[in-house]
Amino acid sequence: MGTGERLTDAAALLLDEGGEAAVTLRAVALAVGVSHNAPYRHFADRSALLAGVAERDLRVFTRLFESISASDQPAIGKLAAALAEFVAYGEAHPARYRLLFSDPDIASRGGSLEEAAMETFAELAKLVGQAQAEGNLPSIPTLQLTGLIYATVHGLLDFQAGGRMKSEKGFTSVMDGVKTMLRLIAND
Repeated sequence: MGTGERLTDAAALLLDEGGEAAVTLRAVALAVGVSHNAPYRHFADRSALLAGVAERDLRVFTRLFESISASDQPAIGKLAAALAEFVAYGEAHPARYRLLFSDPDIASRGGSLEEAAMETFAELAKLVGQAQAEGNLPSIPTLQLTGLIYATVHGLLDFQAGGRMKSEKGFTSVMDGVKTMLRLIAND
């Protein structure tokens, strides 16, 4: 593993342990055991390092969704499995999740980061399309339905992260909400 990858891994761990404020180039260098100037050989600044973490994690999602897509389970099961992975990531790594999906600086970067985000979305859209082709989901434009599913899952994760998910409001977990959403939009 190269130094750039080690720096990205260290930044991800710092995000997990202390949130975005914990990620400085100096702290990342210290965690990897390199000089405080070494990160600048790989990343222009802190923002570029955080974008590197986001891009790496998005590419992991893409590969994961591709793997799920190639599995033998029914299409609606594949979609449910992909959404479960998405939810598990958001719950296990809330700071990284916010970085990927709620940080306006990350969203506006473009380039390879935007390509990675669009590839992830496209793989999720393939799963939605497969479920539509099997007759499990409504026959509306696939990208529109994927966007709705994506937004719903993000909303549920944000609801939970903000401490607003209570049984008095109808859900006890994000996955309860995801399962309800899939039941509501499924063609029976």
